[in-house]
Amino acid sequence: MLACSTIVSAQTTVEDQIKIAILAAPEEYREGAKVYGVDEEGDPIVLREGSNEFVCVADNPGTRFQVSCYHNSLEPFMNRGRELRKEGKNPQEIFDIREEEAKSGTLQMPEKPAALHVYYGDEVSYNSETNIMEGAKYRYVVYIPFATEATTGIPARPNAPGHPWLMNPGTHRAHIMITPGDSN
Repeated sequence: MLACSTIVSAQTTVEDQIKIAILAAPEEYREGAKVYGVDEEGDPIVLREGSNEFVCVADNPGTRFQVSCYHNSLEPFMNRGRELRKEGKNPQEIFDIREEEAKSGTLQMPEKPAALHVYYGDEVSYNSETNIMEGAKYRYVVYIPFATEATTGIPARPNAPGHPWLMNPGTHRAHIMITPGDSN
C-alpha cells in the first residue's frame, strides 16, 4: 500500500500512474482515455495516448492526492492553463488571460456542457495489487461557459450538503460543482 504523499513518486511505474489516473474516469472510458503525467521537472507529459473522448491527469507527487479526467472538448482550456502555469502565471492571471481569450474567441471553449471528474483526498492509500484507492472522494464539475444562475436555474452556492451549485457564473469558467457527501 502506498500512502497519500507517496502515491506517485519516482519509484511508481508508468503503468501504476496510469492505473491511478484513470480511477477518476467513468469506468467505461478508462481503457481508452489519454493520460497525462508529470516529468522530473513537474512539466506535463503524455503517459498514454487515448482512443476515446476522455483525458486523465495523473497525481502530482508531493501534493495532496488528486487525479482527474475530463471530456476532450475541455482540452484547449486545460492545455492553455498548463501553458500559463509553465510561464509562471498565478491563478488570477490564468483566469484573467483565459477569460479574455475565451471572450475574443482565441481560446476554444466547449459548445455544450462538458464534465470533469476529480478523485481526491488527504488520507489516501493505494493498493496496486487490487487497484483500490482507500480514503479518496469524488467531485464532479460540469463546465458550461458563461452560464449564470438565471440561464441554468442553479444557485451560486449549495442549498444543502452535496447539492449542485454554479461556480464562477457568467464567466468562461462557469461550472456546476457537485461534491457527493460534502459537508459545506
